Amino acid sequence: MRPGTQASVGFSADGGAHWLIVGASPDLRQQILACPQLHPHLDRHGQRVSPIAAVAVVNADVDGIAGLIVLRERQRLTILGARPVLDILGANPVFDVLDPGVVERIALTPDEAFDVGHGLRLTLLPMPGKIPLYLEDRGAATAQAGPTYAALVEAHGRRAIFAPACAQITPDVHARLARADLLFFDGTLFTDDEMIAAGVGTKTGARMGHVAMSGPDGSLARLSDLPGRRIYVHINNTNPVHRVDSPERAAVEAAGFAVGHDGMEIVL
Repeated sequence: MRPGTQASVGFSADGGAHWLIVGASPDLRQQILACPQLHPHLDRHGQRVSPIAAVAVVNADVDGIAGLIVLRERQRLTILGARPVLDILGANPVFDVLDPGVVERIALTPDEAFDVGHGLRLTLLPMPGKIPLYLEDRGAATAQAGPTYAALVEAHGRRAIFAPACAQITPDVHARLARADLLFFDGTLFTDDEMIAAGVGTKTGARMGHVAMSGPDGSLARLSDLPGRRIYVHINNTNPVHRVDSPERAAVEAAGFAVGHDGMEIVL
């Protein structure tokens, strides 16, 4: 198995001079260190600058926002997100380490395109999802709905969608995802009861807000007709698709999906 970090994706439309990061995973610092394109450099005035212009957060799960804390270097930065997600950040003072004097937070209206600058446009697409674990009623038998979005990033007439969490593939979700030339999709679990069967958890994927890959309502079946390239991300360590010689990996690849990995670079 190839070692890997959690799910964050970077987009650039100007040759790598400026980047939009979508998803601020807890190991974002490690990801930046492993990607020279994201390293700070000196500008023509000899000042240290970062090529990371903006970070978009698509939910308030720990694995989608904790990485913001490592960006506290007093570099100019814009944090983009829907109002409910930014409100959760605002209610937690730990995120005040991101100095508001240099870090701007901009609330985006879902389904409305926002000009990020540097040739990139971002639209937040509402997805079926649940509230973060740290906010939910621990006694609830079913998942409590919460702010969850996919990020549609457009540049040069091409579209990529990053959807690391999706609880259900409804007709509306299918129609939204069909817009993508490139789709990064929730690959948390292969089977809904995977963590229970492995003895490492008590919740199903549905209870955690993640649709499984397999099954009649799973992403392999429901998204097999999408026209664009499809890549699984946000893959749990219990998911057998990590093993390149597994039958589950073969099923994924036979259905036209790829399994994302650290350092993957794609040109659209």
